[in-house]
Amino acid sequence: MTDKAKDALPITVRNVTKTYGKVFALNDVCLDIKSGEFLTLLGPSGSGKTTLLMVLAGFTRPDSGSLMFGDREVIRTAPHLRDVGMVFQNYALFPHMTVAGNVGYPLRLRKIGKSEMDERINRALETVQLGGYGDRKIDQLSGGQKQRVALARSIVFEPRILLMDEPLSALDKKLRDRMQIELRHLHEKLGMTTVYVTHDQREALTMSDRIAVVNFGRIMQLANPRQLYDQPANRFVADFIGDSTFLPVTRNGSGVTFDGAALKTTNPVPDAASLLLMLRPERVRLLSGATGDNMNTFAATVSELVYQGDSYLMYAQLPDGSEISLRGAVRDGTVSGLPKVGDPVTLGLDPADTVVIDGTDS
Repeated sequence: MTDKAKDALPITVRNVTKTYGKVFALNDVCLDIKSGEFLTLLGPSGSGKTTLLMVLAGFTRPDSGSLMFGDREVIRTAPHLRDVGMVFQNYALFPHMTVAGNVGYPLRLRKIGKSEMDERINRALETVQLGGYGDRKIDQLSGGQKQRVALARSIVFEPRILLMDEPLSALDKKLRDRMQIELRHLHEKLGMTTVYVTHDQREALTMSDRIAVVNFGRIMQLANPRQLYDQPANRFVADFIGDSTFLPVTRNGSGVTFDGAALKTTNPVPDAASLLLMLRPERVRLLSGATGDNMNTFAATVSELVYQGDSYLMYAQLPDGSEISLRGAVRDGTVSGLPKVGDPVTLGLDPADTVVIDGTDS
């Protein structure tokens, strides 16, 4: 983090509620965002994540609640007085202006002198790797370049908070993956408190210090990427973050059983009425020969085998009809040597990868 992080502001959201008729877009949301943090609001369409971002930006007025930037209450402060940079999903660039004209627009609104304006515009364009592009027309730019112009415009006046509403959604996958890393590096350089909205869980895992998973206008879980992936708070989070299959398990003292057999786990079992064993396909192993005494094992029958280039995905059915999946690396360019559909297999799960979660969706 750079010295700029010293000027970044923490954000405190308390009991923010927003309704549209009888529908809760936000339902008593509380959230603390650290100074200089990159926090992502992640959730499906209609979950409330964009509404919360618009409340932070000042474009949506909540029905109730408090919003603090540092020690300043801003719930009734106009958007242009919040010292917030904003990158919109569609970039919102002015097509009749040059790149420099677009980037300098916030400075003109703030009555910045021409020499200082030119210096700041050039510095912002250099920051987003568009040095020398100031005289270009917007329609002469690629999608990735337009995204960088929008980003330069949002940081040119050196705001202390940066808000981003799915800014990479219009880009193709290869460019989107590259821009994720660039945005992460830019955040590390500038150190602004950044709130980023996306529905793409891989994007959130790649870029974030912490992730707030949002659904039904509420925060389902707030954690760093590793915690969120390895220890989801409930079935909704586990299902939304990564690929998973689930098996119902029964509490047995401090542990759990599946199909009458005790499961070994090094992870805590939640205090919940409904419990599920979460199986990540990359953590399930295809066993051959001796299984070892410390593995949880499952007898199954291969129901489908899918070749995916660098990996394969195997679906296997348990005796009770449940189906679980396993992902493995393709080492010789083929899936030859693997079991075929209909073959019996033994699958293994290490106790460290045996994660039992709250079976509810909320």
